[in-house]
Formats: sequence, C-alpha cells, structure tokens
Amino acid sequence: MAPPLVDKALALTERLGFERSCRPEVGRLLHVLAASRGRERVAEIGTGTCVGAAWIVSALPPQTPFFTAENDPRRAAAARQLFAADENVHVLEGDWRELLPPEAPFDLVFYDATKQLRPREDGELVAGLLAPGGIAVLDDLTPGFAGRDPVREFWLSRPDLAVTELLTTPASAAILAVRR
Repeated sequence: MAPPLVDKALALTERLGFERSCRPEVGRLLHVLAASRGRERVAEIGTGTCVGAAWIVSALPPQTPFFTAENDPRRAAAARQLFAADENVHVLEGDWRELLPPEAPFDLVFYDATKQLRPREDGELVAGLLAPGGIAVLDDLTPGFAGRDPVREFWLSRPDLAVTELLTTPASAAILAVRR
C-alpha cells in the first residue's frame, strides 16, 4: 500500500497527463532507503509529478531537508503546491546542475532525469553531490542491454563507489551506488 502522499502525487500525475512517473517498485525501494538511518539531506533530480519525491518524503524523519529540482515550470509549480505544507521540502525550479551543488552533500540522491544526455559529465556531478556513505539511485535502465551503455559504463567502473544493479521489474533495472 502506498503512503497517502504518493496517492496525491499519482492524482497529480493523472491530472497533468505525465507518463514518466516513478514506478511503484522503485518508489518502494526509495521509501526503504529514505527510511534508513542517517539520512540528513536528501535530493532528487527530476521532480516530474512528485511520485518519487512523495515516496521519499513519506519515509524521511520530519526535520530532514529534501531538495528536488525540476526544469519544467508547470511541474515545479505543481510540486510546490503539493508540498506546500512541508517546510522541509524545497522545490527548486531550473537546472539541477546549478541548483543542487550549493545544497550538497546529500545522503541520498534519486537521479531520475537526464541520465542519458551527458552520462559522464552529469555522472561526475551526481557522484560529487554525495556525502561519504551517501547513495545514488538511478532507475529506468534496461536489463541485459546488449549495446554500449555509457550510463552503466560510468557508474559500474568507478573505484570510489560501491555499485550494484538490480531488477526493479522484469523489464526495468536500477543502479545503487554508495560513495566510499
């Protein structure tokens, strides 16, 4: 069963006609990671319609700051409205590359957007947002991808990260990377 905040985000998703929101299987993974001990600052790259954010925020301790960056003004405005009652949720509108680094380091980063655009450059930035022991979660990967995959190549080859890939559904995988 999803937390009530997730149900509100799903209603927002339907209202805005957004088709790329966080899968329930990834949401539950994010919920577990957000609930784990030691989460003092958390971020999301790509708010969308707040489904992933809702899974995360629903599990965080009440005083934990959560930052989510969304490039689309309409979705950012909807996110601000959804989280208006929570002073620890900060919806940042614009390019995450500029907005999140000043708020870092983070104990958990859900890297939900732009992974494929600049895999190495953006991957370096995301890895740099992590506190020691911090976790990055990347979803929407294709299991058993046969061709060259720059996202996987970057994350799975980093000696400064402990990394694993896991199936979230039979047709989707996620990478979890912990900064050593």
